[in-house]
Amino acid sequence: MAERTPAGLPGPCLDTREAAAFLHLNEKKLYELAKNGELPAARVGGKWLFPRALLEEWLLEQAHGGALSDRLLITGSDDPLLSATVAALAPALGAEAFVAYSPTGTLAGLELLARRRANVCALHWGGVEHSVQQHAMLLRRFGPHRKWALVRLALREQGVILRRGLQVDGIETLAAFDYRWAMRQPGAGSAHFLESALAGRGFSAADCSAVATAHTEREAAAVVAREDADCAPGTRAAATEFGLGFLPLGWEAFDLALPREILFRRLFQDLLSACASPSARALAQRLGGYDLAPLGKIIGLD
Repeated sequence: MAERTPAGLPGPCLDTREAAAFLHLNEKKLYELAKNGELPAARVGGKWLFPRALLEEWLLEQAHGGALSDRLLITGSDDPLLSATVAALAPALGAEAFVAYSPTGTLAGLELLARRRANVCALHWGGVEHSVQQHAMLLRRFGPHRKWALVRLALREQGVILRRGLQVDGIETLAAFDYRWAMRQPGAGSAHFLESALAGRGFSAADCSAVATAHTEREAAAVVAREDADCAPGTRAAATEFGLGFLPLGWEAFDLALPREILFRRLFQDLLSACASPSARALAQRLGGYDLAPLGKIIGLD
C-alpha cells in the first residue's frame, strides 16, 4: 500500500491499485502503460509506484492544449542551426512560454522522448537515400512510437571535422595513420554515419586513434578547435561555426520526432516558422551544408 498522510489520504506515491483507481483504468492496462514508459512510474523493490503529482500532470498533458502546452523541451542530436533558432525564439516568447534545447545524441534523446522527459527529439541515422526507412526502424525500437510523428527539418552534409591547416585526401588516410580522433559516444548519429563510411572503405572505428569522447556535435568541434584532437565526425555546419576544415562524406536527413498531440501546438509551429525565417535561412547559407527545401514535411512511419 502507498504511504498514507495523517488525514488518511494517499501520499505522494500511489501503489498499483490506487493508481488504477485514480486513472479509472484496470490494473492490467496500468501495467502495460507503465512498462512501455507511457506514464510516470518507478519500479522499486519489485513493485510499481506512481508519483501522484506526475500522474496529475500526465492527465492534463493528454488533453490537447493541456497544462504543459506552454513549454517545449528539445533533446537528441546537436545542430548549430537548431540551437541558434531556439536561442532566438526563447527571448521572443518571454515569460509566456519556455523553449529549451539540451542535446544528448540520437538514441539517448529518443529514450528521453519515450519516457516523456522531453517533447521533441532531433535525430539522424545514416545516409539520406535510406533515411525514411532507417528513421522509421529506429523509432520502432521504442514502445510509444505509434503515437509519434516525424517531421523533416533539413538535409545536412555529414563528414569529418578537421583541425585548422590539416588537409587529407580521404577518410582512409585519417583511419590508417596516427591522427588523433575525438569520437562521439555510442548512439550518436554522427558516430553511426562515421562507422558506416569506414566500413564501406574496409576500416572500422577501432582503426582510428581515439583520444577523446565528445557528447555533442559542437563539443566535438570545440575539441578539434583547441587542437586536443586532429579530427572528429560531424557536420559541415559545425566545422564552419568553429572555423575548421571539413572532409565531406555524404548527406543525411535531420528529423524531429515528437508525440502527435504536440505536432500542431503553437510552440512547435512557432519553432518551424522560426527555422524557416529569413534570418535562419541566411545563417544556414553562411554555415553551409544545409538544404532546407524539405523543412516541415511530415514523414510517414508505416
